[in-house]
Amino acid sequence: MPDMLLKLFEIEDDWRLLAEQKRRAITIRKPIGPEKHMLIDWVSDHFGAGWASEIDTAISNKPRTCFIAVKEATIIGFACYDATALGFFGPIGVEKSHRNQGTGKALMTACLLDMKLKGYGYAIVGAVEDTEYYKKTVGALEIPDSSPGIYATWVRDIK
Repeated sequence: MPDMLLKLFEIEDDWRLLAEQKRRAITIRKPIGPEKHMLIDWVSDHFGAGWASEIDTAISNKPRTCFIAVKEATIIGFACYDATALGFFGPIGVEKSHRNQGTGKALMTACLLDMKLKGYGYAIVGAVEDTEYYKKTVGALEIPDSSPGIYATWVRDIK
């Protein structure tokens, strides 16, 4: 699976996706400290221990480098950056029953705009499964010879 490059300087400063989610009673925001354990557990339950480790990193960064989607006081999605490596976007996940409603795109946009506002010129999405989605949604480009990239020496829990 290749890595992809996103040109943050070409992403429009448009926060309307968050307003659209608000109309659906979904709030996109950064998590607060007391939510850390719940968020890590939620990500672990829905997406596995590897992503839970990454959300732990992102919520521990100062400032935080993650956003969550909340509906009726319940986490329904998350996205982060600077969790795998500096300049990397992801992981991102939305609970199955809440997919295809723009929540993932809103979470991704919040992260990418946050990165852009911090001065990043580019973002890397590592080990992309659906390259067409990133090409279509944010104009991402495949990075040649990037697989396995940073993940080549990743220690995996083999059971």
